Formats: sequence, structure tokens, C-alpha cells
Amino acid sequence: MIGHLETIRAAIFPPPRVSLRRERWETPDGDFIDVDFAGDAGRQRLAVLFHGLEGCSDSHYARLLARALPQAGWQLAIPHWRGCSGEANRLPRAYHSGDSAEVDWIVRKFSRPIDAIGVSLGGNALLKWLGERAGAATAHVRKAAAISAPLDLAAAGRALDRGLNRLIYTRMFLSTLKPKSLAKLQAFPGLFDAERLSGSRTFREFDDVFTAPLHGFRGVDHYWSSSSSGPWLEHVAVPTLVLNARNDPFLPEQDLVTATRKTAPCVLLEFPPRGGHVGFPGAWLAARLIEFLQK
Repeated sequence: MIGHLETIRAAIFPPPRVSLRRERWETPDGDFIDVDFAGDAGRQRLAVLFHGLEGCSDSHYARLLARALPQAGWQLAIPHWRGCSGEANRLPRAYHSGDSAEVDWIVRKFSRPIDAIGVSLGGNALLKWLGERAGAATAHVRKAAAISAPLDLAAAGRALDRGLNRLIYTRMFLSTLKPKSLAKLQAFPGLFDAERLSGSRTFREFDDVFTAPLHGFRGVDHYWSSSSSGPWLEHVAVPTLVLNARNDPFLPEQDLVTATRKTAPCVLLEFPPRGGHVGFPGAWLAARLIEFLQK
């Protein structure tokens, strides 16, 4: 229960907003994303934050880092996953937990090495990219950190689709994912089965009718198994912090431990007993990230 309280408290009591500057970037496939910046462009170091499912630059952790990192000497860039910046994207696709191809072109778009941070879904996608790129990633990323990443998507899906998790978190996520998906169907008739999507009540049902087929997967099991970052951790070559609370309601402790049995020497695993899902105390989280990135 403490994990739930920590998760919810962080979301409903966010830090104050800071001023952000927005740029629109055209994607390689003819779509767009919006990227928000905090801090002076002349800063020597640049951090890039990949947000979580249905998050944005206004999420509580983004607000936290948009203040803390510039104060510590970084400029922060927050690229939005497609459709998450307040405007629907152009193409018949959205974003997903294993979208390492999206991470790849965004990272390469920056003209200098970055420090990369991923939260939840963004952390999983970042870790998967780091593992896929292995040593080649060191040309683009100096250090990386993943916070509350669902390293095993099938385990996370099972956890979110049952009990209190389903009543609180899954229902909350689907309350925005389903309307956005149905709006996409209006723009692209026949894209998926509207009745099945409208009737979805779990992540398994939603991902099977929408996320998986729109992004080239055979179904939900193929999507979850192909997109999990856990199997890629042993191939990471960039110094990387993996920070997950043992009481995270999105990923049970036993699945967290199993997903991290094989890791590269440069991967630092930190599993505090408390913190929920991205529910770590804000001052502590910012300080820990800055401490890791500054070394």
C-alpha cells in the first residue's frame, strides 16, 4: 500500500512549473514531435529526458528535473512521444514502450554527446536502445539513467491488469489512450477495430488491438516480449543507472530481480525498498541523478 501512496502523492503534488521553450522537429518519416527546453542553450552539458506513458513536459518528474538540472549546470531537453505534446501527430501510428528507433533519431539529432534520462516507458525505450546500440551508443550518450522502467513488459502488464492496479492506474491511462486512439481512427478509417478498442479494459486488450498492430507487432505477446529492455541490459556500454523501487506497483519485486540477472559491468542497479512508481522524494531523486551524472 505504501508503494501506491508514494506513486499517487508524487503525481498529485507536483513541483512548480518552470519556463520552457518549445521547438517542433520533423521526423524522418514525415511526422513531427515537439521538444521543450529548460535552461540556457549555452550550458556546457545537455540532458535529454524521455517521459513515461501519457506523460509530457508537465509531468511531475519533468517539472522536477526542468528546475534541478539547469540549476546544476545542464540544459534539459524533453522530447515528447508522438501525440503527447497536446496535438495529434500526422501518421497512423503513436508511440510504444520499445520504440528504440524513435530514441535513435532523437539522440542523433543533437549535435553533441548528451546525458540521457528515461522515466517509466521512456526508461524502457532508452535502455533497449542502449543495449541494441552497445558500444556505438557511447558516441552519442555520455551517461544514462532509467527511473522506474518496466524492464519486463509482460510482468508489468500482468501487474497493472489486476486488482487495485487495474482500478487506479490502468483505468487512468486508458481514459486518455482510448480517446486519442479513436480520434486516430477518424483520421484513418479501418485502422483497427473500434468496438474492440472501446471495450478494452486492460492493457493486454488495448495493446493487442491498438499498440501492437499499429507498430508492426503480431500481437500483444510479441509486442511485450520484443520491447522489454531487460534482455538488453547485458549489452549496454554506456555507464547507466537503473533505479527501481522494490515496492513499485507497476513491476513486482521478483520480476524486477529476474529481469536484471544479467547486466553489463557499466550498469549500476539501485533498488531502494521504497519509492513506488516514480514516487521517490523529489529532492532525493534530483540529487541522486545529478550525483550520478556529474561523476
